[in-house]
Parts: sequence; C-alpha cells; structure tokens
Amino acid sequence: MSIAALERLEAIEAITALKARYFRLLDTKDWASFRALFTDDMVFYFESDAPKVRSGDEFVAFVRVRLATATTVHQGHMPEIELLSASTARGTWAMFDWVDDPDQNRAFQGFGHYRELYRRDADGTWRIAELRLSRIRVDEVEPSRAQTTSTPSPR
Repeated sequence: MSIAALERLEAIEAITALKARYFRLLDTKDWASFRALFTDDMVFYFESDAPKVRSGDEFVAFVRVRLATATTVHQGHMPEIELLSASTARGTWAMFDWVDDPDQNRAFQGFGHYRELYRRDADGTWRIAELRLSRIRVDEVEPSRAQTTSTPSPR
C-alpha cells in the first residue's frame, strides 16, 4: 500500500507526539492519561522474548507498582519510525532513564532502546500496541535524599 508523503509525515509526527506524552505522563505519574496511550491488547516485553504483560491495563498496573515511590526521568531520542500501512507502524527509540527510589534503597540510570508497534484506532488516534524495552547499560547509583518537585501535567 502506498501512503502519500503528507499522510506519512502526519502519522510520524503523531507517533512522535505519542511517545513524548508517554515519557511525560510516566514521569508525572498521571496514570489515567498514561493508560490512554495503549491499545487494550498491548503486549509488553521487558529484557526478554517472553511477554511480561498482555494488556494496557496490566502494563499501567505493572509500571505503577514498580515506580510508586520513585522519582523518574525518561527520555527518548533518535526515533526511527516506519509506516507499515495506513494504520500500523513500528519504531525504535534510543532511551535514557533515571530511577531514584530512596524508599526502596535503589537508584540507577539506564541506556537502551524501546522497540514498538503502533496501531491507529478507528477514531484516528495512534496508540502503542507492543513495547519492548531492552537496556544496553545500567549504572547503579546511590539513592538521592534530595527533595524533588513535581509539576502537574497540563490538560
């Protein structure tokens, strides 16, 4: 299927904005808005070829528990997005994450990649249908005792 250049660019921009919201909503812990980024049948792979979770609800619950008391910073860089059809795409993002959880006595910074599949729903909204997170490097660091401030997500 041939996709017109403008339609292709609009889809790539929508997927890029989707991933930007992913990082912001994850770090601000806006779980209801975060959930809206995923398909109901979303599949998540974490450091293995076996699925860790098999739904958008299960993924948000998994992340919410793991990061409940942590301060996080997630960044994605250098997106490689390929449209497979008018309603499906795949992407790879270089990533950096900082997780600081003094309550759990753990902190680390990680570097790696997100490999994802995206699907455009009937309403025209792109969502993450599959997410594979793999880290190339993880550096354990001393948990911080610094105070952090949180800025609510704009609506």
